[in-house]
Amino acid sequence: MLLLASATSLFASGTHSGNAVSGGEAPLTVSLITCWPGTEVYELCGHEAIRVRGDGIDSVWNYGTFDFTAPNFLYRFVKGETDYMLSSCPFAFFLPEYVNANRKVAEQDLNLTQDEAKRLLGMLREEALPRNRTYRYNYVKDNCATRIVERIDQAVGARVVYSDSINYGSFRREMREYHRNYPWYQFGIDLALGSGIDRPADGREEMFVPVEMMRRAATAHMPDGRPLVKETRILNEGLPDATLGPTPWWKAPLFWSIVLFVAVAAVCVCDIRRVRLSRWLWSSYFLSAGVAGCVIAFLVFISEHESTSPNALLVWLNPLQLVTGLCVWWRKARAAEIVMNYYNIIAVGALLLVWPFQPQSANPAFFPLMGCAVLLGSAYAIIAHKSSYFKRK
Repeated sequence: MLLLASATSLFASGTHSGNAVSGGEAPLTVSLITCWPGTEVYELCGHEAIRVRGDGIDSVWNYGTFDFTAPNFLYRFVKGETDYMLSSCPFAFFLPEYVNANRKVAEQDLNLTQDEAKRLLGMLREEALPRNRTYRYNYVKDNCATRIVERIDQAVGARVVYSDSINYGSFRREMREYHRNYPWYQFGIDLALGSGIDRPADGREEMFVPVEMMRRAATAHMPDGRPLVKETRILNEGLPDATLGPTPWWKAPLFWSIVLFVAVAAVCVCDIRRVRLSRWLWSSYFLSAGVAGCVIAFLVFISEHESTSPNALLVWLNPLQLVTGLCVWWRKARAAEIVMNYYNIIAVGALLLVWPFQPQSANPAFFPLMGCAVLLGSAYAIIAHKSSYFKRK
């Protein structure tokens, strides 16, 4: 979804053209504005907004606004305190951004009665007031598209009927479709978000992606049988796909995770033959796993993001891996080192075996990386068995 830079005083004041009603004599037209994905990672699912025009009004209402100047913004974002806002601006200010970025923009006029259109406009005005405009954003359940679906229902007075066909089946599969050319971004999402985004998603829930919302709106109808959309037009043709091109296979996470696995296997074989650990490798791998584990543990136990917990990857990536990365350098700490290496053989090895039978979907690049932990733990055990390694410095 589009993340606007900040909620400016223009949007917050309520004095712009979106509030300049001159008596409501001319009919109001309410439409959905769908913006196709752009090149930035926060643009990959596109953006959705409401346009209201008529009787001197031509305004856009946008649930994708946040204030990045707010205190501790980054920490609060990671913690899950993602406060977004409803803002409004003249339509003339909205469209040029997408024209300049060469992104496709479509408009669907809604088949609302004047009472329904006025009711919707009234709700938007009330919600855009400073005391009401902030809401707790959720990437898949409460965003710039899902909020609009709810407001249309409220304006109509009943749930609009959308197609119940299921195209993806889960939130994660839908994300992967829209992130397909950004494998490192999806790699990060698959690390951070747990099994909550793998539960079955129905047709209405799949509309958290604006382009999917637009497609379903085109065939939706009101409870009384009226089509939801009465007219569709393209406001800016743009590129068929404004995202970056596909990432070459040799730049993708899976390739590099396999390279790392092969390299770790080669070093482990050499270490077993010479009966000595390459401590730099143990330290580098497990310190990295431990740092990643600290982030995942924070997301699971502290963050308010509901989709981050539970996360089965915590068995592999957890803060205790720091013990393995640090203790390999100190003889007096080898008891802890022994425990953690056997933990990686048993726990991470078991995780690899049971993964196909649990609900969380994994990025394919995870498996070679988890395999590295099992390899390193196994090599450690073999070297310990073959030698008096634990008596050495």
